[in-house]
Amino acid sequence: MARAGGDWRKSRFGHFIGGEWVAAGSGRTYPDHSPWSGEVLAEVAAGDAEDAQAAIAAAHAAFPGWSALPPGRRQHVFLRAADILHARRDGILDALAAETGCGRYFGEVQVDFAVKLLRQAAQLAYQPTGSLLPSDVEGMQAMAVRRPVGVVGAIAPWNASLTLSGRAVVGPLALGNTVVVKPSEEAPYTGGALWAEVLHEAGLPAGALNVVTHAPGEAGGVADAMLASPLVKRVNFTGSTPTGRRLAEKAGRHLKRVVLQLSGQNPLIVTRDADLAYAVDAATYGAFIHQGQVCMCARRIYVERPLADEFTARFAAKVAALPTGDPHDPATVVGPVINEWALALLDRRVKEAVELGSRVLAGGVPQPPCYPATVLTDVPDEAEIAQGETFGPVVVVEAVDSADEAVTRANASDLGLAASVITGDPRHGLKLASRLDVGIVHVNDQPVNDEPQMPFGGVKDSGWGRFGLGFAAEEFSELQWVTVRDQDRAFPF
Repeated sequence: MARAGGDWRKSRFGHFIGGEWVAAGSGRTYPDHSPWSGEVLAEVAAGDAEDAQAAIAAAHAAFPGWSALPPGRRQHVFLRAADILHARRDGILDALAAETGCGRYFGEVQVDFAVKLLRQAAQLAYQPTGSLLPSDVEGMQAMAVRRPVGVVGAIAPWNASLTLSGRAVVGPLALGNTVVVKPSEEAPYTGGALWAEVLHEAGLPAGALNVVTHAPGEAGGVADAMLASPLVKRVNFTGSTPTGRRLAEKAGRHLKRVVLQLSGQNPLIVTRDADLAYAVDAATYGAFIHQGQVCMCARRIYVERPLADEFTARFAAKVAALPTGDPHDPATVVGPVINEWALALLDRRVKEAVELGSRVLAGGVPQPPCYPATVLTDVPDEAEIAQGETFGPVVVVEAVDSADEAVTRANASDLGLAASVITGDPRHGLKLASRLDVGIVHVNDQPVNDEPQMPFGGVKDSGWGRFGLGFAAEEFSELQWVTVRDQDRAFPF
């Protein structure tokens, strides 16, 4: 099967296994559709467990060579990959828009993140791999040594396909592991094949990165193969909490460690002394970037009552004016949602909330394939949209009597990924941050932030473990205790 290449549209591309583009063992393919136009962008290999096992075997075979490369050679791969990715910027932005409906601004965010990720990963080759430990045993030298684990399975989502696949792959590779990545069926190119192209061109040895794609509804076979294989030592997953829970249950049966970055129902708190104009702008960005299809997006906005009426009116007016339409148009803010199922779910949940007494302040009427930026208020707790993550351009605004009440209501959620506090008193914001049960808090900013070196992850049902190059060693290496004696030891028998 043909290499995907820069001319991936209208092509047929397969898995990338052992440094080669190969067809699915079954010979099957599936169409990769544009969420905006509906056109078939490419025909993609529809893989299964057997394909995954072949990729795992290739990664296992490549591990001794890749992990033993001198640090300078590994560093060169990542620096070269960063240059290649940067040079292909315009084509990648076009691919993100075509395949995932990603607008220009969020596309640029993804490309910039990916380039920084690769450049920062390059320095991991020269990080210390252990430390000397004091011992009470005379004549003994003790060390704690970090070693790559081997094969890492990576399961990546479609919504920020370039960055989240990159995050799933690059950190483990930089630590000397090899990787098998399963991109989403909605983003097989920008979440999988593209990374294979770039890293292979940069000089990554054959088998160090392998990509297995699958048709819609057929992820289970590939994921189960990763979890069941004794050759796969770690699995990382970014996606929904229900799917993450199922993966964790299966991983537990195999005593396999997993890193889970799951759903978020992220609160944004506006205190009574906040700068109103800034709060409106920050909330608009935080709720509707990439049409709300980012795990960190603000889903609930709590505003203290002295500011609530004016904030809500200005916020709803700004949101109602957001341009909606073609993601290739640089002026578009709200592009298409990823597929018809997502559009139907958004419509159903908003209608249910209205039936239960909610008011729509902006949006609320589908514009297929888009759903306009939507603001709800007076949403009862029993509404489905108030209980979990609704992945799309819908946000709930609620007036509260105090910031303490906002924290209490925010912490009532089972999810705990990200939060933000906008306040005129940063110290007060830090105090509120310390009480929020989430993995990430931004004071005087909205919740959609990420950098390659930061400890990214949530608490409660938003998952466990942390991504981030500065913290990847905790997840994707083994700590080995090693001792050596410089003299013989006396034994009692």
